[in-house]
Amino acid sequence: MKKIISGISIFCTVIISAQEAIQFQDIPFKDIIAKAKKEKKLVFIDAYASWCGPCKLMEKNVFTQKTVGDYFNTSFVNARFDMEKGEGREIAAKYGVRSYPTYLFLNGEGELVSQNTGYMDAGLFVTMAQDINSPGNKKGSLKERFASGDKDPEFLINIMKLNSSSDYDFAKKASERYFDTKKKTEKLSKEEIGLLLYFVKSTEDHNYNVFTARKDEIIQFLPEETYREFDAQLKLAKIVEQSIDEKNRRINDEQFMKAAEPLVGKEAAITKLNQTKLSYYEQNANFPEFEKAALEYYKNSDSFEPNELLRAAWVFSDHIKTPASLKKATEWAEKSVMRGETSENTYILAKLYFVTGNKDMAKNYAEMSRNIATQTHKDSKLAEELLSQIK
Repeated sequence: MKKIISGISIFCTVIISAQEAIQFQDIPFKDIIAKAKKEKKLVFIDAYASWCGPCKLMEKNVFTQKTVGDYFNTSFVNARFDMEKGEGREIAAKYGVRSYPTYLFLNGEGELVSQNTGYMDAGLFVTMAQDINSPGNKKGSLKERFASGDKDPEFLINIMKLNSSSDYDFAKKASERYFDTKKKTEKLSKEEIGLLLYFVKSTEDHNYNVFTARKDEIIQFLPEETYREFDAQLKLAKIVEQSIDEKNRRINDEQFMKAAEPLVGKEAAITKLNQTKLSYYEQNANFPEFEKAALEYYKNSDSFEPNELLRAAWVFSDHIKTPASLKKATEWAEKSVMRGETSENTYILAKLYFVTGNKDMAKNYAEMSRNIATQTHKDSKLAEELLSQIK
């Protein structure tokens, strides 16, 4: 009888403990958002990965605490998604999840109102949530508030920070309103200057006027030479745009150099031209022109970071057939592998060895890529497919 009572006691303890923890909804993402909108609550999403140690500690030590469960269950619609499986992959891409654990807080429109990362103790975790669960964050759609003319500085900065990667155009519009309403008597802070520079991409951008008008404040935080170089790059962006022949999908080298050389000098102009060619011809799948631009730009490969060379090597491995060019790309990939072996660079090197006929080396590096991917919980599909081709 004592054993039965003891078993019941343990069972009840487990049930009570589970009830005290955060109650995560096991329903599709769209239903999570709909539920939050109906209940006029924010959504809390624990964005985790199955292999992540801090994620497991949060699940074991923090999500289970009564103070945490009480606050989150009352205040939010809670959900958990593995960012490497199912809907989690789409969520990770949409909201720019790049580290684990990440805590996403969304409104009933599915808009991001806050994003935080890392292990936290229970007290800090609840304090963070209380901060986020403010009336301002539950006023409704951020875009509707913005469209209605909301000029609250904190609101605008929040839009900039949260949407800079997921919805750049929206974030940029918020930056323009923010700097338009910033009084000239109020000096720009270091953070504000960082945001300003981030949202200025060309001389035609609205914020370029702020960039030029407030030069004296900006050069308090960065050297004037850096300011001039940044300004020159903005002007080059316009020249790039004017030099692209969209009809023929080509860049007019002569037109570009004629406008750019007086501005930044011949060497810098040539560098910018080749960078532009690499980007433009890859985007437009003009790989013969990409090949020529890459060979010219990376001819002194020792002066470039191995990972930059690796990017070009990958394009070559997929789209270039010229033996001499593939040999050069193999050298680029080897530089990256020599810096440090990853599942990505060993795969690219393996593929280049394969397409150049060195099957033994291709097999060795493909196996290495597969093993590293398995050990680091990454996808080894490409390496396995290459191994099947080699056999």
